[in-house]
Amino acid sequence: MNRLSGFVIKRKKAILVFFGIFMLIGLVLFFCTPINYNILDYLPPHANSTAALEKMEEEFQQPIPNLNVMAEDVELAEARVIKEKIEQADYVTQVIWLDDFADLRKPIEIQESAGIESYYKDGKALYMVTVQDGHEPEGIEAVRKAVRTRCKISGTAADQANAQQTAMGEAAKAMALLIPILIIILLLSTESWIEPFFYLTTLGASVVINLGSNIFFGEISFVTLAAAPILQLAVSLDYAVFLSHSFSEYKSHGMAPVEAIRMAILSANKSILASMLTTFFGFLALLFMEFRIGADMGISLVKGVVLSYICVMTLLPALLLCGSGLIDKTKHRRLMPSFGGMGKQIVKLRIPFAAVLLVIAIPMMLAQGNNNFFYGVQEETPVGSEGYEVEREFGLNNSLVLMVPSGDSARETQLCADLEKIQGVSSVTSYVTMVSGKVPKAYLADSIAEQFYSEDYARILLSVDCPYEGDDAFRLVEQVRAAADDYYPGEYYTCGQSANMYDMKQVVERDNRVVGIITVISIYLVLAVMTRNWLTPLILILTIKCSIWVNMGIPYFAGNSLCYLGYLIISTVQMGATVDYAILLTNTYQGKRTLMDARAAMKETLGEVFSSILVSAVTLTLSGLCLKWASSNEIVSTVGVLCARGAVLAVIMVMLLLPALLLAADKIIPRAGLRVPWSRKDRKEQIS
Repeated sequence: MNRLSGFVIKRKKAILVFFGIFMLIGLVLFFCTPINYNILDYLPPHANSTAALEKMEEEFQQPIPNLNVMAEDVELAEARVIKEKIEQADYVTQVIWLDDFADLRKPIEIQESAGIESYYKDGKALYMVTVQDGHEPEGIEAVRKAVRTRCKISGTAADQANAQQTAMGEAAKAMALLIPILIIILLLSTESWIEPFFYLTTLGASVVINLGSNIFFGEISFVTLAAAPILQLAVSLDYAVFLSHSFSEYKSHGMAPVEAIRMAILSANKSILASMLTTFFGFLALLFMEFRIGADMGISLVKGVVLSYICVMTLLPALLLCGSGLIDKTKHRRLMPSFGGMGKQIVKLRIPFAAVLLVIAIPMMLAQGNNNFFYGVQEETPVGSEGYEVEREFGLNNSLVLMVPSGDSARETQLCADLEKIQGVSSVTSYVTMVSGKVPKAYLADSIAEQFYSEDYARILLSVDCPYEGDDAFRLVEQVRAAADDYYPGEYYTCGQSANMYDMKQVVERDNRVVGIITVISIYLVLAVMTRNWLTPLILILTIKCSIWVNMGIPYFAGNSLCYLGYLIISTVQMGATVDYAILLTNTYQGKRTLMDARAAMKETLGEVFSSILVSAVTLTLSGLCLKWASSNEIVSTVGVLCARGAVLAVIMVMLLLPALLLAADKIIPRAGLRVPWSRKDRKEQIS
């Protein structure tokens, strides 16, 4: 640290220029970084639906329909013309409609009504359209121009197009909401009008450089784009506050700015490094998720906290040195009230507080695993939306594709008959149902046969009357796969939105167990090394875990559904981001415990650390609320809500439960390997 402080002092202007250049480079690289808007791309390769999509792309030219288009107020003949126009639209690769399954030369009144009404009824025509992956906004715009009449759309392509159109704007909106709020918080908690802008410049540089560095990983998910910059800013603000406060304290003792910054770097580094490492390892656990959206966000957050640490230890000291005179000229009295007297009341009531919190935490621990989860981007179609209009007229229009080995038309016919019997399957479309297993492919046009057969596989399209996900959808996927396994054991593939959601459910539930274990173990090891004690980390982790249990249990008792990916991500983020509160309180208490008895040490500690913990928690809370207010994506919104609530609960647990646990373990902790003297007598004996 002596070398670092010396380098910063000698090269402060060069450091400012260096980071200014890298910010510009990061900004350019960020706009060149591809953004992935399809969350299903992050399923692991071994998932059945992922393998099915890859196999289907190899075997068939026609992909799964991803867009439902409803044209209103059209006659049957006009609907046929509209289909041809949609087929000619840019980025449209396939259109499925009534004329693919029915002979429109015959009056539709004498044909099977169920099949007809799936595609045309009451002057409305429904088309199942496939838009090229990655061109959803352009494809949908081309489809609307082709239809030209009243048109409503729904489906995964519409969801992805909406994500592409809103993700960047929502990320900017969240940041625009947060920055003014942070400035107000920092103005209240510091003693200079200009100092908060130095903090935000430093952390802003780390955020921009981090965003630009994502290009070296190929792409970034839209979920990471929306959430990671806000979370990075929120969890690393403490680093800047620690260093700046240390600098101000040394200056107040009469030191020159150069010497004050040297001492600030030396003294604050331990606290900043400890805070960074616990957050680092908390986020690192996300890299072990099989569902790769976790790794995508984890990489960005891990890079982010490291870059924030580097910027705070180099760029911020350079800014403080260059702006020291300006800081002095813009001094104001501290606006944050003193909380010195609160420690006495908390220590006095510590046992009732702890008892109540533990009584609340235990049922919450049991409840949080029984939440009603959903796994996709949105739980239901909002009333009044285009998707709602399509569903109201034609019902839920969900598609599954089943691929089985070709060559045995008898088995294929029997399988299709079994599939038609499954509750929720409204129609089964295949070669044997549309043509006949008795008609050789050679007698038909290639364009017809190629829709159903490749060289090795037969393709069966199922129309499903159920939501994309939920108990009914997952039960149906299991039944379809079980039927296929009866005829083609281990040789079939299924894909489609419900199959993808089913596989996502299986993967993320496994990830929850793995990530939870890795998070706790890694943070425990970091804390054990920092405290040189095996018991203290258990107390700190238990405190934060109680806040997590309560946070995750609230939706269960409130009867609200919860996005599982948001639940999984925040379980890690909350532990990594808020354990710093417990570390700060414990370290301060241990220092004071060497000079006074336990209760007196805790009283002083609580009054001293509450302001710092409050600023950090309010920052994280408001960051979460900004994500909630700005984002229409359920995953990001869930992360925001849980992050905001988790920060508040963490403060409550750290201020009310942790003191009771530390005081209760006061006699045991020194025997658990702690080398720090805990009494004035022990300290004198060590000195002598």
